[in-house]
Amino acid sequence: MTTAKDIMHAGAQWIPAHETLDRAAQLMRDLNVGALPIADQNERLCGIITDRDIVVGCVAMGHDPAKITCGDMAQGTPRWIEAGADVGAVLEEMQSHQIRRLPVVENKKLVGMISEADLAQQLSDEQLKAFCASVYAAS
Repeated sequence: MTTAKDIMHAGAQWIPAHETLDRAAQLMRDLNVGALPIADQNERLCGIITDRDIVVGCVAMGHDPAKITCGDMAQGTPRWIEAGADVGAVLEEMQSHQIRRLPVVENKKLVGMISEADLAQQLSDEQLKAFCASVYAAS
């Protein structure tokens, strides 16, 4: 059985909720990623910030990314998956919530992220087609 831990990108890094969006953008650049899980003061997942969130939700709205925190941008209930979950559970979580990146947690600690690119390497053509149809479908 292929698990979330098998397909994830290891070494994902939190950004604290109190950090500003400009700092998040710098960290994304340094790590060469497009999303960061946001952690509260207890290192619990409280959201995910994406490069698109920063551009569309802050810069395009005329806000200063040096004054808006990641926690300010966190919306909704964050989704995650246990490291031992099988690929079917990963697909279900991502498809049912129309998300493209999914944090992987083991023993209550962030251990990695699964992106659509990670999935594409593991799925059959039929599975990939169904994933894209559900995740990219108009809400």
